Amino acid sequence: MSKDPEPDRNISGGAAGGGAEVSCSGERTDTRGAAVVDRLGDRYWEKTYGGRDAFECLVRTILSQNTSDAASQPAHDALLERYGDSEAPRLTEASNAQRSGSRDDGTDLVAALADADQASLAETISGAGLHNQKSARIIDIAQRIRSEYGGEAAFDAFLRGEPAESVRETLLDMTGVGPKTADCVLLFAGGRDGVFPVDTHVHRIYRRLGIAPAGADHERVREILERDVPDQHCGFGHTASIQFGREYCSARKPACLDGPEACPLYDLCDRVGVDPAASEVVDPAEANQ
Repeated sequence: MSKDPEPDRNISGGAAGGGAEVSCSGERTDTRGAAVVDRLGDRYWEKTYGGRDAFECLVRTILSQNTSDAASQPAHDALLERYGDSEAPRLTEASNAQRSGSRDDGTDLVAALADADQASLAETISGAGLHNQKSARIIDIAQRIRSEYGGEAAFDAFLRGEPAESVRETLLDMTGVGPKTADCVLLFAGGRDGVFPVDTHVHRIYRRLGIAPAGADHERVREILERDVPDQHCGFGHTASIQFGREYCSARKPACLDGPEACPLYDLCDRVGVDPAASEVVDPAEANQ
């Protein structure tokens, strides 16, 4: 079976988003979480991540909050077109140590957004939804990064050079940055192995599978996955799980309602909250109430 290519227009940046291919062969699958990610890697893609510009990645993830990639990607593109050089090459692993901190046209995105007029920024990113709130958050964060780090280059160095937990704590202290946003920046910009961001798809899927408790919050699901999945597989475990959630394990109509052959993870799943016989689906947390 040939693997599906990773979409280019998603939060990871797809093939152009940095990182490198990896292989699952020979890795442990002694937990169900590891076995699930192994199978998703066989179906979709196996890769590590890293190399995105840290601040741009943070902005991109904020834009993605409470909306889809289809809505947030155009807002991200519009923001770069207005406030940065949208054609500038993105950071690669080979250039991590020599990050210049400015784009081809000399702009520093931190400075540009720290000085941005909120109404104009809100208009620019309006397609992403909650644009007034997100524009305020982005300006506030840009001003804080400029004050504490000076600009893009120093923030990149901080993100890649400090211990992951220290970086995570700093990110979580920023206005509007939650665990999923912090973890996405650690993964897609920092290239940190062992980071498994938990969005709404991941939260639903691994509780439905029975790998995480039905009532587990996002942080508990993250802890379980980062414990059970090999470090180098956490990155594509996150992105491939999202793709699986979109194609097979949706909130309202998971593929298993159509029978065992309809879902590639059927034999690994407890189907918590799913009753195929009655064609009923509830959130896993409601299943035992």
